[in-house]
Amino acid sequence: TSHQPPKTAKLSKPPRRQCNSELRTREYLATHEVDELRKASRANGRNSHRDDTLILFMFRHALRVSEVINLRWEQVDLRQGLLHVRRLKNGLPSTHPLRGLELRALRQLKRDYPDSPYIFISERKAPLTARTVRHIVKRAGECAEFEFTVHPHMLRHSTGFYLANQGQDTRAIQSYMGHSNIKNTTIYTELSPQRFNNFWKD
Repeated sequence: TSHQPPKTAKLSKPPRRQCNSELRTREYLATHEVDELRKASRANGRNSHRDDTLILFMFRHALRVSEVINLRWEQVDLRQGLLHVRRLKNGLPSTHPLRGLELRALRQLKRDYPDSPYIFISERKAPLTARTVRHIVKRAGECAEFEFTVHPHMLRHSTGFYLANQGQDTRAIQSYMGHSNIKNTTIYTELSPQRFNNFWKD
């Protein structure tokens, strides 16, 4: 009798990942939505100040998840009010001014976690993981009762749109966000409603 090879079971295909456009209609938050996100983070959990400061810094300084979890105290000059931003993904480093709100938030973190070289750490005194940051931001969006899922990179996009809507110079925005290619910056300026302000004279 001839031996037939055993039939192999058909491998089920993994579910297709939904496109971002299917999950949400836009990839950034308005300033008032960032404020709502921060307010929600302050109202939840034992680490409410840390989580609020995390969201504040990701928005104010256009930080990627990988950049915020690697942020160290040696990058901060509390006396002069400066933050030395190291960019990943071939981004350009820059030095950002820190406002009073940010300085007060940082000093509180320093008092809460005086011995850590990293700014944002877990209760076990270890740097936050990317997964934890995604969870913090997503949970804040849920607590704020947003009708869409919020992810951390939306905060970086929010920075770009905010600065473009303020009418800031494109080259300055490029430098602030650490874009090595200005094409990545013009995405924000092209979608800014500022360009159309003088179209109608009511």
